[in-house]
Amino acid sequence: MQDALRALGLPGDVRELDASTRTAPEAAAAVGCELGAIVKSLVFRGRTSGDPVLVLVSGDNRADEARVQAEVGEPIARADADWVRTVTGYAIGGIPPVGHPAPVRTVVDEDLLRFDEVWAAAGTPRAVFPVAPRALLDAARGTLAAVGVR
Repeated sequence: MQDALRALGLPGDVRELDASTRTAPEAAAAVGCELGAIVKSLVFRGRTSGDPVLVLVSGDNRADEARVQAEVGEPIARADADWVRTVTGYAIGGIPPVGHPAPVRTVVDEDLLRFDEVWAAAGTPRAVFPVAPRALLDAARGTLAAVGVR
């Protein structure tokens, strides 16, 4: 993961922690940040196209599926764990926002921009990395949208 981050021009400061970072509250507690500064990586599947959609949501938000559907232009469904691993190369609970085997359409919750630094999964349920939200948006080639709701 560190190599993938560096290849994208990100610092690549992956941190392996003793505590779990599988959920947003666990990650916030482990790194000592606000819940909102955690990036949740949620994978959906286009109901028409079958294509993956990665939604990066602030840890204190949930993805508003209607807003995501409007953004991507088709109905979406939550993807099952096996399909997520096939598409991203990672298991749920450790899905990074970048570094997948193939490009994944990415929508980024605009609420992440309220932070100078956010923390994202780095491939395992105990690894994270810090990143500036704008740098993450650029590296993920994401679309910024109001897709998060509290």
